[in-house]
Amino acid sequence: MGFFTDTSVCIGCKACEVACKEWNAVPEDGLNFTAMSYDNTVGLGADTWRHVAFVEQPRGLGGQESGLTVVDVPEPTVERAHTRTPVSLGMPASGPGDGRVGGVPDMDFRWLMASDVCKHCTHAACLDVCPTGALFRTEFGSVVVQEDVCNGCGYCVPACPFGVIGKREDDGRAWKCTLCYDRLGVGQEPACAKTCPTDSIQFGEVEELRERAARRLAQLHDAGVGSARLYGHDPDDGVGGTGSIFLLLDEPEVYGLPPDPVVTTRDLPSMWRHAAVAAGALLAVLAAVSWGSRT
Repeated sequence: MGFFTDTSVCIGCKACEVACKEWNAVPEDGLNFTAMSYDNTVGLGADTWRHVAFVEQPRGLGGQESGLTVVDVPEPTVERAHTRTPVSLGMPASGPGDGRVGGVPDMDFRWLMASDVCKHCTHAACLDVCPTGALFRTEFGSVVVQEDVCNGCGYCVPACPFGVIGKREDDGRAWKCTLCYDRLGVGQEPACAKTCPTDSIQFGEVEELRERAARRLAQLHDAGVGSARLYGHDPDDGVGGTGSIFLLLDEPEVYGLPPDPVVTTRDLPSMWRHAAVAAGALLAVLAAVSWGSRT
């Protein structure tokens, strides 16, 4: 089971963030002004299992098709504009890009909103490095941290290629999205998907979600949104595909996602083999030296 997040219909309401915190009793992580638009959580972590990103993208960046048009401004508005003193509100400007007050773009930037979450990777590095078995794969295919088993070693934090897992300062243990494991056990969908008012977050079987995502991508392409693309849907990618599939309207980097994620423990087997060969060679040298000293 997993998520399909269609960012093209996300309205940035943050209902998913609130529902996640309420159901899972996730601590409040601060209502600070970050100077990053309306994004007050910045990213995923131990106290943020759902993060709604607000990307203010000026025109001309990325592969967007913004459909910008020039509209005529009513003459009374033009006259009043000459007597006003501009005041910065810390938001992207929507004023005339060419210096003319009589004709302005109807929008010189666009919002890219996306609700991010744990990817529940098929090849999960956090599982590979956990020494206590606190991280386990559930019957639903999700990856869950058992807080009563976690010893706070933190190995899973740098192992995640998406920067999802974090440690809480008060108890030192690792925390992340559980796909609402307790809700799934009684036949309910995760709280975030349940509360999403636009169905931007959809829950279901991963294979069916991949098909649904492909159909939605085709719809957007037919509508002329050539920059739309899928993320996490390919089972042959560096993490074997994810349980969280995203439809993006620009490059993954624009949303703070790695373009080509790779399971960080991919090279561990070869590293152990090389270490074993090196250790064997060292033992052979020591044995030879010891034998030579006796003779």
